[in-house]
Amino acid sequence: MLNLLEKIFGSYNERELKRLYPIVDKVLSYEDEMSKLTDEQLRAKTQEFKDRLNNGETLDDILPEAFAVVREAAWRTLGMKHFPVQVLGGIVLHQGRIAEMKTGEGKTLVATLPAYLNALEGKGVHIVTVNDYLAKRDRNWMGKIYEFLGLSVGVIVHDMDSDQRREAYNCDITYGTNNEFGFDYLRDNMVIYKEEMVQRGFNYAIVDEVDSILIDEARTPLIISGPGDKSTDLYVKADRFVSGLKPDIDYKADEKEHTVSLTDVGIKKAEAYFGVENLADLDNMEINHCIIQALKAHALMKRDRDYVVKDGEVIIVDEFTGRLMFGRRYSDGLHQAIEAKENVKIQSESRTYATITFQNYFRMYKKLAGMTGTAKTEEQEFRDIYGLDVVVIPTNKPMIRVDYPDVIYKTEEAKFRAVVEEIVERHSKGQPVLVGTVSIEKSEKLSQMLKRRGIKHEVLNAKYHEKEAEIIAKAGQKGAVTIATNMAGRGTDIVLGEGVKELGGLHIIGTERHESRRIDNQLRGRAGRQGDPGSSRFYISLEDDLMRLFGSERIMSMMDKLGIEEDQPIENKFLTKQIEAAQKRVEARNFDIRKNLLQYDNVMNKQREVIYQERRRVLEGENLKDYIIGMVEKIVDEVIDIYTANSRYPEEWRLDDLKARLEDIFMPKGALSFEKNEIPTLTKESLKEKIMDIATRLYDEKEKKVGYEQMRELERVVLLRVVDTKWMDHIDNMERLREGIGLRAYGQIDPIVAYQKEAYDMFTDLIDSIQEDTVRLLYHIEIREENVPKRESVVGPVLMTNSEGEEKRKPIVKGKKIGRNDPCPCGSGKKYKHCCGRTA
Repeated sequence: MLNLLEKIFGSYNERELKRLYPIVDKVLSYEDEMSKLTDEQLRAKTQEFKDRLNNGETLDDILPEAFAVVREAAWRTLGMKHFPVQVLGGIVLHQGRIAEMKTGEGKTLVATLPAYLNALEGKGVHIVTVNDYLAKRDRNWMGKIYEFLGLSVGVIVHDMDSDQRREAYNCDITYGTNNEFGFDYLRDNMVIYKEEMVQRGFNYAIVDEVDSILIDEARTPLIISGPGDKSTDLYVKADRFVSGLKPDIDYKADEKEHTVSLTDVGIKKAEAYFGVENLADLDNMEINHCIIQALKAHALMKRDRDYVVKDGEVIIVDEFTGRLMFGRRYSDGLHQAIEAKENVKIQSESRTYATITFQNYFRMYKKLAGMTGTAKTEEQEFRDIYGLDVVVIPTNKPMIRVDYPDVIYKTEEAKFRAVVEEIVERHSKGQPVLVGTVSIEKSEKLSQMLKRRGIKHEVLNAKYHEKEAEIIAKAGQKGAVTIATNMAGRGTDIVLGEGVKELGGLHIIGTERHESRRIDNQLRGRAGRQGDPGSSRFYISLEDDLMRLFGSERIMSMMDKLGIEEDQPIENKFLTKQIEAAQKRVEARNFDIRKNLLQYDNVMNKQREVIYQERRRVLEGENLKDYIIGMVEKIVDEVIDIYTANSRYPEEWRLDDLKARLEDIFMPKGALSFEKNEIPTLTKESLKEKIMDIATRLYDEKEKKVGYEQMRELERVVLLRVVDTKWMDHIDNMERLREGIGLRAYGQIDPIVAYQKEAYDMFTDLIDSIQEDTVRLLYHIEIREENVPKRESVVGPVLMTNSEGEEKRKPIVKGKKIGRNDPCPCGSGKKYKHCCGRTA
């Protein structure tokens, strides 16, 4: 039915293109007019457009003329003029959509059109790339167009200080990587002074290689962390124990689900080795956790596939790009377990200060757009998560690349022998070959085989990251053989050398199917750019990870029945379809994983927004006195409710406990007293009024002593300090909640629903706790002259707290169930949820 409707009305993509072509024609119609302008007149168009926007015109109104100005400026500065299909791509990006454009179609130039147009509003445009090299290259290359037209261009790269970053963000257009933009956002929400922030809001972002950034990297949140205080000895002990275990007897490992577990035999061995009675006991959670991480390190994580060891450090390898991810560490102790396995220095487990997923970072932009060579296979995810649709832009010249059917072998050895034979054959006539591998280990294995055959070649993998762009750019030269991990060199054009077109162009060999079809398409897309000839072929074995884990049994038995030998290849459309079906299953599973991650992170994200919003209010320099007094009032209301509960008469109220509780928070001893004849006349309202009068007087006295300005500064610094410390604890608590929440599924409770409910309760407790600690600090603080906070002091004052009012806790007597808001039976005077109930 769908196919029939498409035949009658055309596909969604065709209809969209038909709707946009008239705008393209309008842009092109200005070509003659723009070419006649002098440089000064062309540059003056920028101010003219800004004035028109200020006078009520919209970006859409000025789009055709603005795009035409950029085309002319590109011609004068770079000798390049946007093709009609590039103008089409620019319109799609301006509309906040994804433009799918094949490799070599000039996406870098396309971005200049919407970037210039949207920068005219003066709110900033971010162009996001996958690495520092591309960010710098594109800023210097395309920056000539913007600067010619009077706009400022900045770039954010790894080693810049805050002043340089701030300057770059204040430019009209800013290039940078997704990591740098995301980390700057987190750091901006950790500063003590507004002046230290570097970003200026989230207006419009164009994400290059949008599938890599918004999908592949979406499973790994950005984390800013610092050193924790746990010992690393247990990781070494766990590693020694696990090293002596036997698979299937002592433990089970499931590669497909990426899980490990001890068998009953393994559990008994662990209890004997660590000298514990019951490994499942709560007291032994830490030991159990370290054993599981050590098992993962040994059974699931492979050196030179998942990570490399370089200069005595374990560095993660990006599974999609093959790039080294410096600064990133596996969480939850897995990195330490790998360090123990590899016998390098174990770094202490870190403490998370701030975290966000790329999904939630990029959804903050008012308008988001992206471009890539491969997005269509993930269109559903782009729609569901980001509200982005995909428009496939036609190529400037017809695509003439030949994509040969997959060749399938029984074993990996036979497959690699066949790959080497094809390389030797094509190399003998001078045709350049680019070979894609899925891991460093496989690229080095292939390299050894080629060396034995005397074939000169370049190896491009995470170990030689520095030379990436240089090596990939030469991959199209006559006689070149380049081995690369599957997406290396993304964003760098492979230009064909002299005489290569006549030899058939660049030939791509894939040595394995990736679990995502999109990654395979990326590799294929390295050949056949701009109408060049080219070809591609994938070699597969039934021992490859994808085949092994997702359905090679049927194919293997079929090959056995047909009596196929190890070195005998098969080209079969049915088998190719089976492989694609396996890829679709993995893609669907990965989408579910990312969607699930986002459901959890959305809960955290709402809380993050509230905390960061409050933080921003404090940074904006608002007078916080009324806000602090409001906190005091809320605490007083709660304390009165607790100690007057279930009592009809004031004589029955627990006034001594109430006094002790208030003295713990903000009152000096003896500040609150009652005459005997006063108590029967008390009401809750008069009690509150009496307490608030004392609280306000005490605060005013403190302010008089410290000085008005210094008190405002003190409020700011104390509140920020408390918020940041409590927020860090809260992130840890939320992580622990999430780890354990899966067990709820056994009780027929939806884990997400349980997580949302408990996370809400925890957040309510967090807010209460922030308010109480802020009030306690501000009332009990003693300020010495040298500790008075100064505006220029980033670290803030040394806070001296008065320990008066702290009472030794009495042991809890177990008995009837205690409500979360009841007074804690230990006698601290706090609510149960803020005291012993926190660990119960």
